Amino acid sequence: MAPLYGYRRENGKVGIRNHVVILPVDDISNAACEAVARQVEGTLALPHAYGRLQYGEDLELLFRTLIGTGSNPNVAAAVVIGIEENWTRKVADGIAETGKPVAAFSIEGYGDLETIRRASWKAKEFVQQASELRREPIDLKELTVSIKCGESDTTTGLASCPTVSQAVDRLLDAGATVFFGETSELTGGEHLIAERMATPELKQQFLDVFHRYVSFIESQGVDLLGSQPTQGNIKGGLTTIEEKALGNIAKTGTKPVIGVLKPAEAPKNGPGLYFMDTSSAAAECITLMAAAGAVVHFFPTGQGNIVGHPIEPVIKLSANPHTVRTMREHIDVDVSGLLSREMDLVEAGDLLLETMVRTVNGRLTSAEVLGHREFVMTKLYPSA
Repeated sequence: MAPLYGYRRENGKVGIRNHVVILPVDDISNAACEAVARQVEGTLALPHAYGRLQYGEDLELLFRTLIGTGSNPNVAAAVVIGIEENWTRKVADGIAETGKPVAAFSIEGYGDLETIRRASWKAKEFVQQASELRREPIDLKELTVSIKCGESDTTTGLASCPTVSQAVDRLLDAGATVFFGETSELTGGEHLIAERMATPELKQQFLDVFHRYVSFIESQGVDLLGSQPTQGNIKGGLTTIEEKALGNIAKTGTKPVIGVLKPAEAPKNGPGLYFMDTSSAAAECITLMAAAGAVVHFFPTGQGNIVGHPIEPVIKLSANPHTVRTMREHIDVDVSGLLSREMDLVEAGDLLLETMVRTVNGRLTSAEVLGHREFVMTKLYPSA
């Protein structure tokens, strides 16, 4: 494998991008953040729809996601803007624990124009500081990688998910950290993941998370067909959630699972394979995993999902010859040769890891080039 180069942050974590983010605490601060990003080249605003009158675990998830996003090693510095001082300061202080540059600005008592002026000066300073940072040699074991599939079809479970499995096992053997999730898309195969839990306690914790999801769906009295599997999944030949689950699980590798994480929760048990309780919605899932510290994402797709993320590069791979041909601008790794028997799984894994190395070292993914920056927060229940 070729040498890897990344940005070593103040807390020792390693990133592969060098973003200066303008982070709104709440939806009504989006306009000010976007104005700063228009004013200062080299900044990235992350507008979202939430942050007012949330409470309980929903509020804690909001803070975990915002603080985790600003703390991600792909972020060099953060400017936090919110309407109220207390929550704005809470988010900024959480990011500051990483040691990276961060500044907080609340709009109340100043208004948009003065806040934009003050925040723009600080953003300019941060961009100039970030521009002087240089990549340095890093080790594979220092990477945190997330995985999720989307717009799956029969080719996903047959080829592109097993390709990711090859990469996952090799990354874990090298000492890296990998997240997987998609709680709903384990349905019918949850026992396979449960048996891979490293301890009986983790097994029970995982099953509690899964059964809580099932109980909630049953309490709503709904049939998920059309949502799980999706219309795209059904068109691609996946007729049941069990079929979809087996393809999903096929990408998680063969290693023991050493932790069960809440949404956007950073791991505490050291390197290894972690399950995170997430939605199966692509942008929500990737946003949660990036907030937990993932710096690069593997995304196998069959019918052709086009998702990206503002700070975590998304590497998309497909084994569907039609998708590779008609949506080639979105596909970073073509493994359709698996189905035509022009390559084997080891070679496909090599190809995916080679693309990962190039991405780590600075090559932009298709989603980055096409401007896909889907930053989607997860909300647990209605606001007060």
